Amino acid sequence: MITECINSRLLKWSALLAAGLMVQAMAGAAEVKRKLNPKHADTFLISYLSFADDEHYEKRRAYAGVTLKQQTRPLNGVTLGIRAARITGRSLGVRFELAEHQLDPEQDYVAEAVEWLLQNQSGAAILDLPKKVTIEIAAALGGKPVILFNPRHRDNDLRGMQCFGQLFHTIPSHAMLMDALNQYLKSRNWSKVLMLTGPTEDDASLSLAYRQSAKKFAIRVVSDNPFVLGNDPRDRNKTNISLLTGRPKHDIVFVADSLGEFARYVPYQTYYSRLVIGSEGLQADAWHWAWERHGAPQLNQRFSRKFDTRMSAEQWAGWAAVKALTSAARMAKSIEYSELMAALSSQDLILDLYKGAPGNFRAWNNQLRQPILLRTHNAVVSRAPLEGFLHHRNTLDTLGIDELESDCVW
Repeated sequence: MITECINSRLLKWSALLAAGLMVQAMAGAAEVKRKLNPKHADTFLISYLSFADDEHYEKRRAYAGVTLKQQTRPLNGVTLGIRAARITGRSLGVRFELAEHQLDPEQDYVAEAVEWLLQNQSGAAILDLPKKVTIEIAAALGGKPVILFNPRHRDNDLRGMQCFGQLFHTIPSHAMLMDALNQYLKSRNWSKVLMLTGPTEDDASLSLAYRQSAKKFAIRVVSDNPFVLGNDPRDRNKTNISLLTGRPKHDIVFVADSLGEFARYVPYQTYYSRLVIGSEGLQADAWHWAWERHGAPQLNQRFSRKFDTRMSAEQWAGWAAVKALTSAARMAKSIEYSELMAALSSQDLILDLYKGAPGNFRAWNNQLRQPILLRTHNAVVSRAPLEGFLHHRNTLDTLGIDELESDCVW
């Protein structure tokens, strides 16, 4: 009788304890859910803004219809990232959704972009727009609760004098890419570089970035020779590759050719037998389909299966933007603007970029820290930072503009 009474009381206490724990767990879950789903924000909208007829993506053809370097939109990479984000979102209690919006370049596209983002309560926007438009929209959205991502422009000034506190860069800067190339040259004891620079503004920007990087690594630029396209005999000194690459003596030929029409002829036609780097030959990039380590084949295969094409650097940068947002939401346990911004800027944020080193954003210019792949057209030769290049904070900061060098102020 006594035993039955004790057992009955134990059962009651167990039931009460279980009920109490369940209520506590439900309350905790409700608290987390409220934090992850603030008012009017149970769905986190990521907007993708672009121009319908962006000349940046027009097919560039040379003589006889040969297609030159074809630029690719980051959109497919963003789409792949959203698929993974929805899986992550289920565990966080939030739905990540993608909305595409094409701006009209003939209208007031800045006002249109701001109105679209705010009316649709977009928490983030991925900007696939010309550089000038990117700057104008970022300036107009200053102080507004929208996080911006740049997966397209490598210009150093977007991380410098024209930086914005809410604009994050997932594509590496020219400075990072040139530093990666020069680390490789330094590791091979190639210290004299002959430069060939094209006539466009993009060529000049690339050339300047290389010269600045070369100075940083004590690599000597022996000459910077301008080239032009054409076959006018009066311009032989600017069109003939053998003449352009003669003296002074050098170890490497660097080509700055954003269009790629001239650069494709430089290998095997130089006066001396020299390696070609820059816009042709050995190139530095954020991503390449031939990268075979650190889980990269799985990411490349997922992309190829869905879109029946190979993943480009810009598409990888679009994927990385979504990855950064979902990782920040997981870290902050919130999708509130201020808390997401704090998480994205935190040096404790860890992003698996499939390149062998965890990434996060530099606090001084919002550039994504990441390894850089050194590749040919069909193989990855090496990965920077190379062994032996050290930094007191993070070895990834040996690539690009360091904190003391930065002129970014927001």
